[in-house]
Amino acid sequence: MIGYIIRRVMIMIPTLLAISMIVFIIIELPPGDYLESYVAELQAQGESVDPEHIEYLREQYGFGDPPVQRYLSWVGGMLQGDFGYSFEYRLPVSEVVGDRLFLTILVSMATILFTWIIAFPIGIYSATHQYSWGDYGLTFIGLLGLATPNFLLALILLYFANVYFGTSIGGLMDPEYLDQPWSMAKLMSVLEHLWIPVVVIGTSGTAGMIRRLRANLLDELQKQYVITARAKGLAPFKALVKYPLRAAMNFFISDIGNLLPAIISGAELVAVVLSLPTTGPILIAALQSQDMFLAGSFLMFLATLTVVGVLISDLLLAWLDPRIRLAGGSTK
Repeated sequence: MIGYIIRRVMIMIPTLLAISMIVFIIIELPPGDYLESYVAELQAQGESVDPEHIEYLREQYGFGDPPVQRYLSWVGGMLQGDFGYSFEYRLPVSEVVGDRLFLTILVSMATILFTWIIAFPIGIYSATHQYSWGDYGLTFIGLLGLATPNFLLALILLYFANVYFGTSIGGLMDPEYLDQPWSMAKLMSVLEHLWIPVVVIGTSGTAGMIRRLRANLLDELQKQYVITARAKGLAPFKALVKYPLRAAMNFFISDIGNLLPAIISGAELVAVVLSLPTTGPILIAALQSQDMFLAGSFLMFLATLTVVGVLISDLLLAWLDPRIRLAGGSTK
């Protein structure tokens, strides 16, 4: 096990280096840079531009350096904990992301719990009551959840929350609590607004998870070891939980590689529609404005979470399912 983890970590290093090169190239591909976009925006607004100040910024942040030198400076800074400076927000990258990170994690974790709490019992019921009226009804609801666009559901829930519950439209708290220190009243305001993005984001994820759990569990329930266990008189609940459900949960564990970056990035489109103060809209704005340090550091953070999540999921899969081995070779 230790040797396997060491090998995987050694593979992660060149993987992240390759990802950093791809991220840097993609950000550099569009013509110009942030300063040129900034100057064009000021001129479009009729404001004067100080050429000396722009040239100072260009030299200070290395926009005039060769691409290879800028890439090495960027990677070297991240290795030392310096993620650069966000030109769009006029703050260090760590401060820009840190301000919204807590709310992003709160929304994402609540959505994951909502998805699992709804998907598990429905998926198990549909698999154990195949072709019943309950199975057909839950399947219809699941397909409806998959077919409904998230942004449309977000607009509908915003309307009902405002009309029937008096909840302010958009955001994760009432306007008077913005930029205010945390208190019990502010926390209650966040909880009052939290259910809308949780339901919107979790709807499609719940529907897809129900379908996958149902399909996997049906496949396991039809295998010979389950039939033998029932023939020997094993209690139905124990025959379901001990092996079939455990094997059917593999895809839950394998999704951890995508789950960790999703917790940090959040649902970008829904966040824009609901005006959520999460990190998703920050990433979109950074890519649009070519805010290199903010966009690049954020993408590298997500890539790191992805490779770490894949490693964690592989280790958990080997612990959950004895059929999975971390090393090659057959078992006797």
